[in-house]
Amino acid sequence: MAFSILSIINFLSPKDRGTLKAARDLPYGAGARRKLDIYAPRGRQDSLPVVVFIYGGSWCDGSRADYDFVGHALAAQGFVTVIADYRLLPETEYPGFLEDSAMAVQWVVDNIANHGGDPDRIALMGHSAGAYNAVMLALDPRYLGQRGLLGRVQCTVGLSGPYDFFPFDGPITLRTFGAVREPLATQPVHFVTASAAPMFLATGGKDTLVYPRNTVALARRLRNVGVTVEERHYERLGHPGTLLALGRPGRVIAPVLKEVGAFLHRHLDAKALASVSLGA
Repeated sequence: MAFSILSIINFLSPKDRGTLKAARDLPYGAGARRKLDIYAPRGRQDSLPVVVFIYGGSWCDGSRADYDFVGHALAAQGFVTVIADYRLLPETEYPGFLEDSAMAVQWVVDNIANHGGDPDRIALMGHSAGAYNAVMLALDPRYLGQRGLLGRVQCTVGLSGPYDFFPFDGPITLRTFGAVREPLATQPVHFVTASAAPMFLATGGKDTLVYPRNTVALARRLRNVGVTVEERHYERLGHPGTLLALGRPGRVIAPVLKEVGAFLHRHLDAKALASVSLGA
């Protein structure tokens, strides 16, 4: 059996104490790639804020099994965390991976209360291609809108994501999006409106796979229409660094987990306080 570098890192990374994998291999649709795992703080609690984490892999690679360290890290911050697989190339093409991610969010809204989560306090989060998926779901109304889920996502976190990469000039983007008839419709920056939920956008200063200009462009566009955005540039990190800094060994290099956790609590906890004040 072949092991990826990420799977080895995940295996060797110490898991955060006080957390558990609360459920595994739950189907959110038909097929082997439409399954998810759930992580949570130990000790049954109800109505905790929820983070749906979408991993990267250039839309052609990846497995939720390699992201245990992310699930435990976010659970230790007080979030019920969902990590779902989704169909990849060549099994599917654009926008199949986005449709699967939207289907996973639908499952979370419908079922997460049974696992201690609050379906009214959901955040999306992703790294690399997963950040693209998360941000597209947050900005492009086609995916969550057709499921009646507009307004259900309270905030979004994008780590080292591609958001403004047309014209396509690299092998990954050409393979994934080169045949799309309306290429601008693939670009997250194309869908920015003043109604977008707050975003945390981070990149590594040494990222040469997804250049920091993607984060800069999207953050600027959001700011220009009045959307709350927190932009972070971790100068010591390369492309995988913003992900690996979520794990316990990587936290000494950059405060990604601390700053992401603070952002998520700021916006998800505010939703809970607003609900209480309105008597919901």
